[in-house]
Amino acid sequence: MAAPSVTVSEILKSKTEFDDEPKKKSREEWRKAKELEEARKAGTAPAAVDEEGRDINPHIPQYISSAPWYYGSKGPTLKHQRPQEDREKQFSGLGEWYRRGVDQSKVVTKFRKGACENCGAMTHKRKDCVERPRKIGARYTGMQIAPDEFVQPNLAIDYDGKRDRWNGYDPAEHRSIVEEFQKVEDAKRKLKAEKLKADGEEDKDGDRNDVDDDDDDVADEDKYADDIDMPGTKVDSKQRITVRNLRIREDTAKYLRNLDPNSAYYDPKTRSMRDNPNASNPEEADEGEFTGENAVRFSGDTQGHARAQIFAWDAHHRGVDVHLLAEPTKLEMLKKEYETKKDSYKSEAQNSILAKYGGEEHLKAPPKSLLLAQTETYIEYSRSGRVVKGQEKPVVRSRYQEDQLINNHTTVWGSFWKDGAWGFKCCHSFVKNSYCVGESGCKNTETAMPPPELPVAGSSKVEEDEETVEKKRKRSDSGSESSDSSGSSSDDVDLDEEEKKKLEMKIRKKLKKKQKKLLRKAKKQKGEKSKDDDDENEAEENVELDERKRKYNSMYEVKAPTEEEMESYYKNRKQFDDPMQNL
Repeated sequence: MAAPSVTVSEILKSKTEFDDEPKKKSREEWRKAKELEEARKAGTAPAAVDEEGRDINPHIPQYISSAPWYYGSKGPTLKHQRPQEDREKQFSGLGEWYRRGVDQSKVVTKFRKGACENCGAMTHKRKDCVERPRKIGARYTGMQIAPDEFVQPNLAIDYDGKRDRWNGYDPAEHRSIVEEFQKVEDAKRKLKAEKLKADGEEDKDGDRNDVDDDDDDVADEDKYADDIDMPGTKVDSKQRITVRNLRIREDTAKYLRNLDPNSAYYDPKTRSMRDNPNASNPEEADEGEFTGENAVRFSGDTQGHARAQIFAWDAHHRGVDVHLLAEPTKLEMLKKEYETKKDSYKSEAQNSILAKYGGEEHLKAPPKSLLLAQTETYIEYSRSGRVVKGQEKPVVRSRYQEDQLINNHTTVWGSFWKDGAWGFKCCHSFVKNSYCVGESGCKNTETAMPPPELPVAGSSKVEEDEETVEKKRKRSDSGSESSDSSGSSSDDVDLDEEEKKKLEMKIRKKLKKKQKKLLRKAKKQKGEKSKDDDDENEAEENVELDERKRKYNSMYEVKAPTEEEMESYYKNRKQFDDPMQNL
């Protein structure tokens, strides 16, 4: 039936009835809607609710949350994004399936109106009948009317239902299997009880025949089976069964060995932990502690068994009929014979090559890393020469050889200290280049006088030496006067010519020093002091000082290096451990 024609004036009059399109919002309404949307996103305002009472996520884009104008929604909704019930395909339920074993016991003896004229069945017509066409159909004879076929339902099965192996299975069919096994168990239990009863009667009569030790063990096991009290087990002597739980509850679970989330991974589905949970702290783990399933899997004879299996496969491929499980002894003997022959062939080949070409001395040489002084340690330096990655070679702190024993000494020089002097601890000798005399030297030093002390500049001993030198010089100059008085006075000393020369050289040096001091004093008074004079002053002061108090490298000014000097040093220094420096 055609729709009635409506004029334009009638449409304009009843505009409210056909006005499904949304009205345009004013500027103020648009601003308020925008503020409400921002407040919902910030969480300060409650989220919008659809017609079913569920909250709508404010962060959903507008092109998804806004329903089209022709949908006719009266508020915020997401129903247009969900599957539509009228378009959704309906599938069959879990209990629906094709019928099996249809009962055909119902027999029809009278032709029914609308049935097949050939066979008399109600489920098809004559043109669809699959039976042999009769000369006179069942419609006219009313005899041998065929039963009605059962029409299987047209099931709509989904993707998972088509691949479900148990779809359409009747659980009641399994009951027959359970009942069959139960009957077998009852029969076994009955036979066992009769046998135990017969054995008990024979024990009472004393007519029991000789039995094997195995039967005695079985009887003892049955006798004391009920007394066994083990955790997690249940024993029934009559049924000869032992029921055990999945695990003993006293055992600590694998995932409780180490509660660190970064420790070994535990698979809850297979209840396995392959790695060691205490791998980071091996010292804390006791000998009986759980060390992971891989440790058990690859420990003991497992590796040997794997090598034997590989050897059996290789032998089978080469035509040797051997199997690891069927003939283990044969395989072991073949493997030993193969290894001995292999070693002998290898050694014979090596000896023949060395005998023919030579070079046995190269086999005894040290490794190439020691010969070429090369290592595989990686060291990365910055532009300033500092180590960024790797470990630098340790710096030798002293250029002198340490722990070098000389002259039969067993200790080093400086291992003994006494009365302000260093020596050897093995013999208490204070002479550096002396030979060791052992314990006798220690005994002699205990009874002997302490070692002489070195004179210090400015001390009374030095002044006394200078006075004695001056006296000797005066006596040498006086000549005969000194010789005449030498016999009477005890202070006179006879001097040789060499000693006189040495005394004269010492006196001249002292006179020169005094002259220089006088010149310096005069220059200071005049204000003519130079850098050379300062250097001479420092040098002379160091000469006068004792060697033990003299400063290290005292002839030069010692200062800490600046940053520029350190940077240039790091840039220009040679890295002898760097294998790329000569490329």
